[in-house]
Amino acid sequence: MAQSTTITTRQKGVIGQFLLYAGVGVIGTIGHYTTLIILVEFWAVDPVIASCLGFVVGALINYVLNYHFTFQSDKRHREALTKFLIVATAGALINGGIMYVGVENTRFNYLIVQIFATVVVLMWNFIVNKLWTFTHTSST
Repeated sequence: MAQSTTITTRQKGVIGQFLLYAGVGVIGTIGHYTTLIILVEFWAVDPVIASCLGFVVGALINYVLNYHFTFQSDKRHREALTKFLIVATAGALINGGIMYVGVENTRFNYLIVQIFATVVVLMWNFIVNKLWTFTHTSST
């Protein structure tokens, strides 16, 4: 029997969910950068502090949109937000580790390394958020 190359309904669902997750990420990134630029350009906030505050804004946007739309979670926010922040922190550490190894040890161009790191962290965040952060709770 020949193996079918068509995408199953479940795969379409996961692919669609991943694309929605990535789209939400773009919205969160816009929130991050908008906060960064406004704080630096109009309020003269230090860029590092402004970037950290922008990261928080972007993370909150990502959390709310992913909770309600991407994963349609029924978890309590106390649990889901805590898990989301743990995953985001781990993702930031993974990103930093890849950047350090890629730039300092291999001397690859930092932009090439960042693109690779972004893909790895995007996949990490999606998989862990799907399987752990936003999983539906059982009603038993």
